[in-house]
Amino acid sequence: MAVVHYCIEAADLHAHLWRVKMTIELPAATQILSLPVWIPGSYMVREFSKHLQRLECRQSQRKLQIQQRDKASWEVECEGPVALEVSYEVYALDNSVRSAWLDSSRGFFNPTSLCLMAQDLTNEPHTLEIRKQPTTQHWRVATGLSSVKTDKQGFGLYSAPDYDALADCPIEMGEFWSGEFLACGVKHRLVVAGALPSFDSARLLKDTQKICEIQLQFWHQEGLSSTKSLVSKAPFSSYVFLLNAVDDSYGGLEHRNSTALIASRKDLPRQGDTKTSEGYTTLLGLISHEYFHTWNVKRLRPVEFTRYDYTQENYTQLLWFFEGFTSYYDDVLLRRSGLIDDVGYFKLLTKTMNQVFQTPGRLVQSVAQASMDAWVKYYRQDENTPNATVSYYTKGALIAACLDLSLRHNTPVTLDHIMRGLWVRCKAGPMTEEDLLAVLLEKTGRSWRKEIKSWVHTTKDLPIKALLIPQQLQVLEEPAQIAQCLGLRTVDSNGAVHIKVVLRGGAAEAAGFCAGDEWLGVEVGDRAQASAWRITKIEDLQSLWADQRKMTAIVARDKRLMRLALTVPPTTNTLRIHSANRKTSPSQAPWL
Repeated sequence: MAVVHYCIEAADLHAHLWRVKMTIELPAATQILSLPVWIPGSYMVREFSKHLQRLECRQSQRKLQIQQRDKASWEVECEGPVALEVSYEVYALDNSVRSAWLDSSRGFFNPTSLCLMAQDLTNEPHTLEIRKQPTTQHWRVATGLSSVKTDKQGFGLYSAPDYDALADCPIEMGEFWSGEFLACGVKHRLVVAGALPSFDSARLLKDTQKICEIQLQFWHQEGLSSTKSLVSKAPFSSYVFLLNAVDDSYGGLEHRNSTALIASRKDLPRQGDTKTSEGYTTLLGLISHEYFHTWNVKRLRPVEFTRYDYTQENYTQLLWFFEGFTSYYDDVLLRRSGLIDDVGYFKLLTKTMNQVFQTPGRLVQSVAQASMDAWVKYYRQDENTPNATVSYYTKGALIAACLDLSLRHNTPVTLDHIMRGLWVRCKAGPMTEEDLLAVLLEKTGRSWRKEIKSWVHTTKDLPIKALLIPQQLQVLEEPAQIAQCLGLRTVDSNGAVHIKVVLRGGAAEAAGFCAGDEWLGVEVGDRAQASAWRITKIEDLQSLWADQRKMTAIVARDKRLMRLALTVPPTTNTLRIHSANRKTSPSQAPWL
């Protein structure tokens, strides 16, 4: 019997209110209740309690006094071994993968947004009932939670062995599309909400199946004679993809046996269109990324995440490994599954390289420091973020590439062997950086401490260019786009160029540009023959500066017009991977 039980229903679709009734069978004399302030996988304090309202507690129909302890916890004085009944509402209009949503067409929530924790009882069994309402009678339910007694639509009772397991299973509700497939004998379900009628569900289902099969084989096929054996090897008995298709958004959040995804409708495959668009490739990469997390962060995870503390930040220096190495493999495994070709893969790798090398913050902060600062920097980006920090996703992916290329060039071992070695050494559980170094030493016979220290704990540039040469690949430098040449990141809208970021050390910073400026026009030529020109998009500068090395930028800042003396820099370069031998195709790169 569950010690803690929740009954959840859609109370008011138009007011976006979930109603929760929580029952604690044997509460403490002073029972403390709290709501998580963050959700694992998204490293920022989100303050979910701000949406909780009308909290009431009763025993035997008698209303009890509630004392609020802080922003997200309350205590209740209980009398005797009588069940404590807690009721409250949660406002839900966050259309992301992190929180909760409710309107007339769809419901979604993570238990971290709706389910209070009962202190000292989080290790006990929990149950959750999703109750059907007249307004939701045509909806269906999809979740990774274990079904106890549910109807054909999925409404009914679910169970979890503890609060951690409950918190790790998001719930999707609505009139969604749903399909199923087997990957290496393991059951998978794909749920898509909000898709257009032209959505090619069969193609997405087939392509997702390929991703799952290649990853199951990656982690568990070694030494096995048949993929049928993977049913017992997989760390889950079934898996659910919950994809919310919207007008314009992108993201995902990993869970133990499911993932919540959000993507633009235009990026879904369309019936009759056999081409693979850039947007669809991005979506497949997202699916690949979150699925790989099933092993790399949900099970193999930082030792600091052995048990989550939902009341505050949980720090680790290893996000470069868990997010970065996952970002490396999400593209590699797309290529191995045949969903992108060689050109497509190297385009993605080139993009990652440019993102790192065009970020001044890489020379300011190590990727280990960036992991620690995720709570205040990566998830709270502003106009100075590229100058102050580096992404543990992109630089972490390049570290994985550097390690893989180094291993393949100098040893018979690959990064694949290291990942599987970590899985075995750490027993699919908590790990440290020392575990990585130990597996590298064990598999190769030499220490890799010097490389890891340089790549992870300093701000030195990574040797990716040199490491590609033995693969018969070159990194060419080509002229960059205008904004990059000037050291700017801009958005063109409403007939003006809006400055979003001024990069450290660039020509724009030297001229005095500021984030928030509107760039309206330029003056070119000497003072005697100067001419002024209006610009509405950044590309307009291409025909204006010609041979001019100097010009005056006319910008608006806080409604004031300003003239900034801008020196056009020598051409700034961007990177592109190219075959060093015309007789050799990039497809011969061994790690693909």
